[in-house]
Amino acid sequence: MRDSGLQEAIQAVGGVSELARRIGIAQPSVSNWDRIPAERVLAVETATGINRATLRPDLFASFSGGDVDEIDVARAQEYALLSALLARAPDAAFLSKVAQLRGDASPLGMAHIALAEAAAGAKVENVEREYFDLFIGLGRGELMPYGSYYLTGFLHERPLARLRADLQMLGVERAEGEIEPEDHAAILCEIMAGLASRRFGTPTGSDEQVFEKHIAPWMGRFFSDLERTETAKFYRHVGALGRVFIEIETEAFALSA
Repeated sequence: MRDSGLQEAIQAVGGVSELARRIGIAQPSVSNWDRIPAERVLAVETATGINRATLRPDLFASFSGGDVDEIDVARAQEYALLSALLARAPDAAFLSKVAQLRGDASPLGMAHIALAEAAAGAKVENVEREYFDLFIGLGRGELMPYGSYYLTGFLHERPLARLRADLQMLGVERAEGEIEPEDHAAILCEIMAGLASRRFGTPTGSDEQVFEKHIAPWMGRFFSDLERTETAKFYRHVGALGRVFIEIETEAFALSA
């Protein structure tokens, strides 16, 4: 069953085929969606005029009150951005949105500025090739963005089993049709976006629990490797942003302990 955000987007443009045409992908791909993938939200927003908070409130919800503060909203948006960039190569609409990022003189702000500049000067076909070489490859990519691989050297190992057990306890379910395991960096970032924004209805502190057990042990190293990889032109800036953000999260949780 399609969620309300996807259904609204389809209705706004007059059908699945028209939505697919406007965002430049095949109609069967959109037909198979239960909800708008994180990496397609900005393109759908541009194509339909529907705010991203309506399309995917779990990732981009704007909170005017309640028990979620502005810092957690910003954290959720940062995780959502990283998830979208790691899930698959950005299309032209997404690159255009990334190019609009702004920042300040802080390390995170400067990482935003550098990423925006890289997006503004990037060609879609070059970024697609870069993504393929880095994460897919012929046989395997240059980097393996999986917790199990970073922690054990193999895929589908105990770190993934432990993550699945913890997510089950939290009531966080695997998205239907998702082919990647939950310890993929993009999926973990999407999970953290939902936990930080409290859209999953999990207990307070669930984001810290997942971060400490399943992200802190390896994801900083992954982003550092991505930042240093010679073949990464655009994605080295994604690596820099991810590294800085994980460092900030690590320090923040340490101070709250």
